[in-house]
Amino acid sequence: MEFHHYSVLLAETIEELHIRPDGVYLDGTLGGGGHASEVCRRLTSGHLYGFDQDDAAIAAASERLAPFEEHVTILRDNYCNAGTRLAELGVVGVDGIVLDLGVSSYQFDTGERGFSYRIDAPLDMRMDQRQSLTAKEIVNSYSESRLFHVIRDYGEEQFAGNIAKHIVQARADKPIETTFELNEIIRAAIPARMRKKGHPSKQTFQAFRIECNRELEVLKNSLEEFIDLLNPGGRLCIITFHSLEDRIVKSAFRRAENPCTCPPEFPVCVCGKKSLGRCVTKKPIVPSGRELAENNRSKSAKLRVFEKILP
Repeated sequence: MEFHHYSVLLAETIEELHIRPDGVYLDGTLGGGGHASEVCRRLTSGHLYGFDQDDAAIAAASERLAPFEEHVTILRDNYCNAGTRLAELGVVGVDGIVLDLGVSSYQFDTGERGFSYRIDAPLDMRMDQRQSLTAKEIVNSYSESRLFHVIRDYGEEQFAGNIAKHIVQARADKPIETTFELNEIIRAAIPARMRKKGHPSKQTFQAFRIECNRELEVLKNSLEEFIDLLNPGGRLCIITFHSLEDRIVKSAFRRAENPCTCPPEFPVCVCGKKSLGRCVTKKPIVPSGRELAENNRSKSAKLRVFEKILP
């Protein structure tokens, strides 16, 4: 299957990056190379470093970015390691960073990857297939309590307790191995009246995917380093797809803009913590009606932008 990923909020992201022809840029979620190719079109002497965990994404992006070969370095790695990898290459600062946190259409639509509750496939959900932890292991080895917390916290599923209970009961007979097996267990755990509000597995599958790939942990642990990595005037553009991601980004940007920890009643700041820049987007940028008509998977996308400004 050909790698496909619709580059959500593409024009808006490129506009907000304020690309300089001689700048250095980082795409931490390369995907099919959509955002990266538009950055490269605007470079003359500049360079882009692209990261992705997925070997299929690396192959697709390498082909798409071949015309810009002299301006591109592609690395197969998690974006949380970008700072270390760039330092090894002698890069100590960048002028812009893009993170598109959405799962690619290729990953959803390739059955054997196990991301989709609409395709019967082995429970996998790994973005990096070199890692050992899979959704199957999570479903079959986590305790009922741990399953409950994953489903509740990462899926925001109101029936998390009952779903965890049903999973543990079902696996006592045999291991749960496929997406459709898990669908049936989830369906049985949710009251019939609630199944009309969308596919019953949506939130639980999201939860297991996030847990499998440590998505929120990686995001939390990377934002401060990315802001530090920006050169003055550089911009960090992040596209999120659910409220959990968006809250993390929004909070991190606010802390970087106003890191002061002094009590509100203090007349002046004494903690000495200085602002690192400004949140360009007080409200997130969302897809246009035209984009929603072209790609309904972009409906939950939000773009937030932070600009590095040093005193």
